[in-house]
Amino acid sequence: MLGLAGIPLGFQFRFLEPSAGCPAAIAGEVIPTDYDDLDGLARLVDGLAVATYEFENVPAATADWIAQRCDLAPSARALAIAQDRIAEKCAFRDLGIPVQPFAAVSTDAEAVHAARTVGGPCVLKTRRLGYDGKGQCVIRETGDAAVVEAVTRGWNSLGRVACILEAFVPFTAEVSMIAARGKRVHHANPIAFYPLIQNVHREGILFRSVAPAPCDPLGELACAAQGHVQRLMESLDYVGVIAVEFFVTDAGLVANEMAPRVHNSGHWTIDGAATSQFENHLRAISGMPLGPTGVRGACAMTNLVGTAPVTAEILAIQGARLHLYGKGVRPGRKLGHITLCAEDPAALARPLDRLDACLKWG
Repeated sequence: MLGLAGIPLGFQFRFLEPSAGCPAAIAGEVIPTDYDDLDGLARLVDGLAVATYEFENVPAATADWIAQRCDLAPSARALAIAQDRIAEKCAFRDLGIPVQPFAAVSTDAEAVHAARTVGGPCVLKTRRLGYDGKGQCVIRETGDAAVVEAVTRGWNSLGRVACILEAFVPFTAEVSMIAARGKRVHHANPIAFYPLIQNVHREGILFRSVAPAPCDPLGELACAAQGHVQRLMESLDYVGVIAVEFFVTDAGLVANEMAPRVHNSGHWTIDGAATSQFENHLRAISGMPLGPTGVRGACAMTNLVGTAPVTAEILAIQGARLHLYGKGVRPGRKLGHITLCAEDPAALARPLDRLDACLKWG
């Protein structure tokens, strides 16, 4: 999607990706090798104007290697923080961005200490890797002894790898804020914010994103989220698109995690915003002016997971736009998405009902 957004702007692309048949092959040259293959990396950076990533599991050492030989944005530092849930939570906390209680778990003693400090209910997550609900263990027990036993059991089930224990957050909604920050031009780094996005998950996987967020009719949550994201971007001297996910609670926003890249909850921007997140990411990392980010009325994006729909049925729905990624079918795999745009939020209800009747999940 980055490639498709950049071709009209005159960009040419080279992709490093282990799978030779990846969807990006339609948009440029593919170097089919592992992320730490030095020969492949040398081919990647040869003659490259700027490098970026759209997947935060790229090894930090690879990002450092590229940054020493080519302009890389976002920075390797931002990538390293996003890859480590403890470092991520500490970065939020140090900037005054609200987070739930948390503790590291990497030894039996730390598991006991974390259970007693954080308490239950709570969520145990692998400190690195893991996404779409993977690498997690929900602990519903309360009471000191029960939580200690459950955390220890959960840590064993996750392979006794380094983890983070987070207090469960009683939230009323999940939202994300996506923003783009450009390169320093004339002593300024302009930031462009997209509307606050409300997200619904199924089985730990994003099902639907709606913009503007229905849970924020007065825009107060959006204002708070913008402040948090701006402080984060400025602290990292960040360049490119970033997404920060928040829980909405009775006390306000609680930061969940950051993604130093274009984000699934922003795929609606291809059809529903004045400038897509993909185009604005390319504009940002190449030093071009950022484009406007306003939503065209109201927009909903629905992920296609595990099963692709009948194309004709989707295109028969008023305002529906189908995006298939060219991926092989596999249970739990994101195969594409559908956007629905309307003049206002109320006008989205009927086409969304028709869409849901066409979809299978899983």
